Amino acid sequence: MSLSNIRENRLKKLKRLKDLRINPYPSKSKRTHLIKKACRDFKKLARKKEEIILAGRIYSIREHGGSTFIHFGDETGKIQAYFRKDVLGQKAYKFFLNNFDIGDFIEVKGFLFKTKRGEKTIQVSDFRMLTKSLLPLPEKWHGLKDVEERYRKRYLDLIFNPEVKKRFEKRSQIIREIRRFLEKNGFLEVETPILQPIYGGAKAQPFKTHLNALDIDLYLRISLELYLKRLIVGGFGKIYEIGKCFRNEGIDRFHNPDFTMLEFYWAYIDYKELMKFTEEMFKTIVKKVKKSLKIKYQNKVIDFTPPWPRIEFSHLLRKKTKINIDEIHIEALKKEAEKLGIKIEKGEGKAEIADKIYKKVCRNDIINPTFVIHHPIGAFPLAKQLESNPKKLANFQVIVGGWELVNAFSELNDPIEQRKRFEEQEKMYKQGFKEAQRMDEDFIEALEYGMPPCAGFGMGIDRLVALLTDAYSLREIILFPTMRPKK
Repeated sequence: MSLSNIRENRLKKLKRLKDLRINPYPSKSKRTHLIKKACRDFKKLARKKEEIILAGRIYSIREHGGSTFIHFGDETGKIQAYFRKDVLGQKAYKFFLNNFDIGDFIEVKGFLFKTKRGEKTIQVSDFRMLTKSLLPLPEKWHGLKDVEERYRKRYLDLIFNPEVKKRFEKRSQIIREIRRFLEKNGFLEVETPILQPIYGGAKAQPFKTHLNALDIDLYLRISLELYLKRLIVGGFGKIYEIGKCFRNEGIDRFHNPDFTMLEFYWAYIDYKELMKFTEEMFKTIVKKVKKSLKIKYQNKVIDFTPPWPRIEFSHLLRKKTKINIDEIHIEALKKEAEKLGIKIEKGEGKAEIADKIYKKVCRNDIINPTFVIHHPIGAFPLAKQLESNPKKLANFQVIVGGWELVNAFSELNDPIEQRKRFEEQEKMYKQGFKEAQRMDEDFIEALEYGMPPCAGFGMGIDRLVALLTDAYSLREIILFPTMRPKK
């Protein structure tokens, strides 16, 4: 039977229910137990023959003459229900067979018992329609051939693949443990604007919109950074935010246009102290979530046990490519990039080109947690320079399993230097580098009032979840990833 015929048949059943003045979409259920709890308390409930009410979606219907078995499930589990004509009466039994389909939500009243095969079952004494479904559930919903449809129709993916639901439950646990750790260490959770008059805090192209009420253009934020640092100026000492950011960039296993970031800022410390805190944070969260500091990711064992190696960005690049980033001229660096098949955008500087080479040649080989430190000046316009070497930044990135998880640094709090950095970025923007950071006069003014020494930390929540749930791509751990529209 075609999909349209099935839907037409179910619409007839829906009309029949309404004609009988039966509401096929009641507002609530009278259920007394979740299925998981009913199964957990099965012995006691079955012994007492206590009447209970369960509810859930029908997954299968098997008719055997005067009796019918169904499997149905709620958000906690599945169970079998047993319909007998001699218990329900011919009229009610026939009503069930004529009006209920796989995919419908049902409420059943009855008592628990075990079948001869030992399966936990509820014998139905009464039942009620909770939701009449109009489309049938797919018979098969697994395998690579369905991977695109799984992402497009995540609701079906969750119905048929319990491991997918568990992955998203794990995501929630990870975020909960992050909050718990930060709050235990004295951080305050705050919220900052998603719509911003100037986008900043990262090198990325924004999404632009227009606010009719004030007749102004606004941007979806690409980072949480600049407003959080304004709060450090305002007197907060330890703050964090977990929130959505938006970047108008390519989509691949590492990137989705909207994604979840954690950023926190800590006054009066530097990047070195932040590295120690980062190790402790990961140690605590990974142990809570995985029960071990060793995890498996894509058939590789990753050990989060601190201390982690610290590798200079320039040393790593030189080891893998023979490029001396401190001395090479930008034109020579461009030629090296071209040899590797890397496309150079208009206006990109040495730091941006070096970063592209590093990502192509170096990053994927880093499996165990590693701090890549001291990127070249220009890489992060909001980071302090090293006092001992002004050509390098007081920063680190955390790389795990080839993923860049964390970007962090001692925050630049010199308003004169910050203006100079923004001006350099503006030049690059005018030369064609669309990801350059923009001049933010309001932020510079905030710095002129004085920001204490401060270290900041940014982490992609989605990437951490991918690692801790052994997901190859961000699409697997974002409930509704951005997809190309079907034609």
